[in-house]
Amino acid sequence: MLGKIRLKNVRLYGFHGCLKEEEMIGSDYRVDLEVTADLERAAQTDHLSETVDYVHLQTIIREEMGIRTKLIETVASRILDRILEELPQVQSAGVEVSKINPPIGGDVEQVTVSLLKNRL
Repeated sequence: MLGKIRLKNVRLYGFHGCLKEEEMIGSDYRVDLEVTADLERAAQTDHLSETVDYVHLQTIIREEMGIRTKLIETVASRILDRILEELPQVQSAGVEVSKINPPIGGDVEQVTVSLLKNRL
């Protein structure tokens, strides 16, 4: 039985961007994550070891967001790569990384990159 686990509105502060100011000052980010996995055994056994631990997912998000990059596309891709590498139950994963109030010379609430990766 395939199911989904979602982490919504994970709020972080990071230093991503191409501008020198972004590297020094940083900005607020939001990450939304959804993974698809076989959750049948977990539902039957009630054992954490049989499911995708959302604490592990949040740890991956926080660690990858803590590594400075120029592009949020790069951060999003690294998050998905680690999930598929570290959590064999996951069949596919999608992530949205949003930069809140980006410094792009206008009144823009956020810029979001969405990526989806499937297990080969």
